[in-house]
Amino acid sequence: MAKVTPPAGKSGALPPNDDIGEAKRLELYRLQVLLREAEQRAFDLFLQNQIKGTSHLSLGQEAIAAGCAAAMQPGDLSFCTYRGHAHTLARGVPVEKVLGELMGRDNGLMRGKGGSMHLTSVEHGVMGSYAIIGAHIPIACGAAWRAQYKGASDVSVCFFGDGTTNIGAFHEGINYAAIHKLPVVFVCENNLYMEYTPIADVIPVKYPAADRASAYGLERILIDGNDADVVYRTMLKAFAKARAGEGPSLIECLTYRHSGHSRADPAKYRPEGELEKWKQRDPIKIYRERLKSFDFPDETMAAIDAEIKKIIDDATTACQAAPTTSTDILFTDVYADGGWAWRN
Repeated sequence: MAKVTPPAGKSGALPPNDDIGEAKRLELYRLQVLLREAEQRAFDLFLQNQIKGTSHLSLGQEAIAAGCAAAMQPGDLSFCTYRGHAHTLARGVPVEKVLGELMGRDNGLMRGKGGSMHLTSVEHGVMGSYAIIGAHIPIACGAAWRAQYKGASDVSVCFFGDGTTNIGAFHEGINYAAIHKLPVVFVCENNLYMEYTPIADVIPVKYPAADRASAYGLERILIDGNDADVVYRTMLKAFAKARAGEGPSLIECLTYRHSGHSRADPAKYRPEGELEKWKQRDPIKIYRERLKSFDFPDETMAAIDAEIKKIIDDATTACQAAPTTSTDILFTDVYADGGWAWRN
């Protein structure tokens, strides 16, 4: 199989700081730490049997969610996969709402009825997490078409994994968006494995999204998905292109999940040493080094770390104290009118 290694080099040859700025860099660091600690807490709660069922963590992939969210504007729309906790949190949904949903508590984002794989918050521009592979790509295209038709300025961002690039909806959606120059950005989070199978074993090209972009008249964009600055800069360009009416972008972000596909997966299929090699390019480690290179004091990062820890602890306490979801709401909000009765 074709082997994909972590992007070469470390954060040594650094770009100037002034194109991003201190405030945005601190935002990117804070976001990544928040996503890491929130998902780590979700994992710990699962081991304590306080979260039932399974869920899919994106530990190790935080730079993508953080870099994309930091580049988005209010009103932009996110369409996520079942591995959507980080993208939901990155758009500003409170940790308590996400952990509460995972724990099946009444204070959850959807009062505990949606669970891990269906996080949705229209208020924050999170238009759903989708458990069916590739199902959200046509929906993101529809949202983008609506913006184009109405002359709105929002951009739809559709996140998916490497395995989705072998699904028909991927090719149909990219084709449709390219033909109509829709304001949508497609982001492939290539963590090398489609569940348990290496993506390299089932594609005729090395990079499943970037190497197929030219078939739809799109630029080949392959980036280091573990470097939040790279993601942020790339997304800014893609958003500007979309808002200018110049059509979609297809961006492939190379990354690596630190855990298995889901809670039930010990990831024994990975070659020995592969995880350790990728952990050398842990996105948070990279960003701490980046901030130090720009003379951010250790105390600044320590203060952010402490702030995030308190947020996570307070959210956990609130969720543990919240009541479990009542069966009284089982048949509410099934349809848009708030009820469950079928309308013909």
